[in-house]
Parts: sequence; structure tokens; C-alpha cells
Amino acid sequence: MFFNLPTLLTWARIVAIPLIVGVFYLQLEPALQNLLATVLFVVVALTDWLDGYLARRLNMTSSFGAFLDPVADKFLVCAALLVLVHLNRVHALIAFVIIGREIAISALREWMAQIGASRSVAVHMLGKLKTVVQMVAIPFLLFDGSLFGVIDTHVWGTALIYIAAVLTIWSMVYYLQKALPEIRAKAK
Repeated sequence: MFFNLPTLLTWARIVAIPLIVGVFYLQLEPALQNLLATVLFVVVALTDWLDGYLARRLNMTSSFGAFLDPVADKFLVCAALLVLVHLNRVHALIAFVIIGREIAISALREWMAQIGASRSVAVHMLGKLKTVVQMVAIPFLLFDGSLFGVIDTHVWGTALIYIAAVLTIWSMVYYLQKALPEIRAKAK
């Protein structure tokens, strides 16, 4: 269904992206910008879990929602990574690897669906782990300070985004390996 509560939460995630980016264009102290962007990102990222939970719980799953949810996630991650590159908190190569993988795997999934082999590139635990690590790394890097006077979020965020990049490559190789037999069969 195009408009139900879970789908509206997904749409809200997309609409909130300019707010997260826009925080850095406000005339505020950098620490306040970082805090606002971090809080917005975390709240918006949590709607990903909430919309899936509600869709299943209220029996409101739909093919449109299944399409829009990962698109919203990719927009959110890509926008945040571009902001972090602009702020010199993430190396452009790391952002390229993560964004490039998202584009490549999305295209692979679309092609596999067209040839009737979408099950071969279904979401795997490795891809989910990559997403979780990214979703922890990004707010740490947006915050870019000391959390509770103990945790240096820049150091932890940087380590986690590098781990996410490794998981990104690993999961891409996994999906390509799973798709290869179907690709070979269709190439004949």
C-alpha cells in the first residue's frame, strides 16, 4: 500500500534527509550542529526498525514498502557519508566503496529479479551486519566529540566505518558469487 503507517515512516526517513544535511548550514556552534545532526540521524535510523516492525505486526507489508524501505536506507547512508566527506571526517575512498557497493548491488538485484533469480541475491546476514556497523559508525562520526567524557566518537566512528567498508566489500563479493551461476546460465 502506498500510504499506511509503516510506509509513511519510510517516507519520513526520506524527507528527514535534507534536515540532517541542513543542520550543517545553520549558523550554530559546530558542537551543536554535530549534536543535532546526530540526534536526527539516530531518530531517523530507528524508524527503519519501527516501520518494519509495524508492517509485520499490523500486517501492512506491501511490495511498495519492500521497495521503498531499502531505497530510504541507501539515501540516508549516502547523504550522511557525503556530509562526512565534506566535513573531512570520512575519506572519500571509503564513501566511494560504500556508495558504489550500494549502487552495484541494487543494480544486480534488479537484474536478477528481471531474470527470475532474485532469491540468489536475497538479503544475507553479512549485509545486515554491514548495515548495523554503518549505522553505528555514522552517528559517531557526525557527533565527532567526546561522549560521556569517555568515548572519543571520532576514533570509534573511524574504526567502525573502516570495518563497514571491509564488510561492504565482503558482502558485495558474497552477493556476486551467489549471482554468478545465474549470470553464467543466462549468458549461454
